[in-house]
Amino acid sequence: QLQLVESGGGLVQPGGSLRLSCAASGSTLDYYHIGWFRQAPGKEREGVSCISGMDGSTYATDSVRGRFTIGRDNAKDTVYLQMNNLKPEDTALYYCAQTCGSSSVCCERPAGSWGKGTQVTVSP
Repeated sequence: QLQLVESGGGLVQPGGSLRLSCAASGSTLDYYHIGWFRQAPGKEREGVSCISGMDGSTYATDSVRGRFTIGRDNAKDTVYLQMNNLKPEDTALYYCAQTCGSSSVCCERPAGSWGKGTQVTVSP
């Protein structure tokens, strides 16, 4: 399994932006399907967005579509999640993990290991 590390979280006001990064220790992410997930206290884990390791196709859940963008930074060998127009309901621990693909079904759950996560807090 991949050893994944997330970074880029923080405290931001509503309407602000953050860019999260997912990196692998000792391996490249180029050919892996990678998804971003989040979980807030007392709430179910939610698949946020995924990217294919085969053709770069992406998926985003309805609540973030149009605000969040997933992509790859090939130079850094990372998968990022650009988060714009953040809302208080986006507050959660965000983590990345392998998925079975970039379809809506595959993005519902991790298919492999995930990192410790990075906290995103959106508050006035």
